[in-house]
Amino acid sequence: MTLTVMPKYDAYKDSGVEWLGEIPVDWNIKPGLVAFSENKRSNKGMKQDVVLSLSYGKIIIKPADKLVGLVPESFETYQIVAPDDIIIRCTDLQNDQTSLRTGLANDHGIITSAYLNLKVKGLYSARYLHYYLHALDTTKVIYRFGSGLRQNLSYLDFKRLPVFDISWETQAAIANFLDTKTAQIDEAIAIKEQQIALLNERKQILIQQAVIKGLNQNVPMKKSGVDWVGDIPEHWSLQPGFIVFNENKKSNKGMIESQVLSLSYGKIIVKAKEKLNGLVPESFETYQVVSPGNIIIRCTDLQNDKTSLRTGFVKNHGIITSAYLCLNISLEQNAEYIHYFLHALDVCKEIYRYGSGLRQSLSFSDFKRMLVITPPIEEQDQIVTFIREQEENIMSAVELLKAQIEKLTEYKKSLIHSAVTGNIKVV
Repeated sequence: MTLTVMPKYDAYKDSGVEWLGEIPVDWNIKPGLVAFSENKRSNKGMKQDVVLSLSYGKIIIKPADKLVGLVPESFETYQIVAPDDIIIRCTDLQNDQTSLRTGLANDHGIITSAYLNLKVKGLYSARYLHYYLHALDTTKVIYRFGSGLRQNLSYLDFKRLPVFDISWETQAAIANFLDTKTAQIDEAIAIKEQQIALLNERKQILIQQAVIKGLNQNVPMKKSGVDWVGDIPEHWSLQPGFIVFNENKKSNKGMIESQVLSLSYGKIIVKAKEKLNGLVPESFETYQVVSPGNIIIRCTDLQNDKTSLRTGFVKNHGIITSAYLCLNISLEQNAEYIHYFLHALDVCKEIYRYGSGLRQSLSFSDFKRMLVITPPIEEQDQIVTFIREQEENIMSAVELLKAQIEKLTEYKKSLIHSAVTGNIKVV
């Protein structure tokens, strides 16, 4: 997986463009106006009704459920898009340097007029030019051309953008090569992402199995009386929540603590300082003080959000928004085991059974009457040790796969850039 072994052109010359460097000797450069014209086709009269969207560098048909709040009349302000049009999101380069800004249309439809729509002229391949602009996007070269206070792009920037004057056959050959290679890379990435998903699923199954059934599958079992739990080890107990935990309501009035914590993807993390913009120190007095061993629950809006992880285990002293519920755990229990039990309820969505009110929010009253599985403390300790070990092993495997995905992504980016600029020969 290296570009150094790929064939090169016979000879190279200085392009005269700093960010392009050397190019094949028989390639020439012309301004973008020879390759692009600006499309400004209005949808007045609703000529088209298929709504398109620029998402992760792809032009996709927007799902119907994402059109909520957009009435048909508003679509008359959209612009018409045809296959092989290149769409550019030109705004706010200064504040957003991570989003992919270019996409190639494959469908007839309409898209917001806030985007620039480029029509490719006859002697140029839309697929090749899209790969070229995509390369300038991923390498951030495109940001050199922004102007104005917020560094926006306009068609004027693309009129003077250097483009290659090469034969249509060469462009098509490069595009065909990249279509094949990027599809192979994308497939490899998709397989690794699926492996990550399966590992994470296995982790959740292991946690749920451990906190509900225990580590020894050969012990006698009994009916728990709880539908979703089923049988539990005969010597385990079920206790009402008010015995297991109480509500922590420790105010930060007087700024007892200053380290701000956050619930993120089921973890309680220290909030990065750059994320505190707009939060003045006075506002932190309204936060609650939390300590290691506390369990944090995000209780609101169960009806509309059934994907976020709602529970987290506190490992640092600090403060967190008072909108969250903070639970103190009985000293007779292993707090981390109770966290894993609540996490299992969260992942399998059983926690949503306890919501009440119009928007299905949770409160401490719900946790007081919740039945909690409580093994003997020695087994709780063993279960926590087991889960930690399994999580560590799975996390190591996930991190390895993520590193491989990152390398594949970088290789894909380099491959596209090298092919469209003539750094490698694919013809």
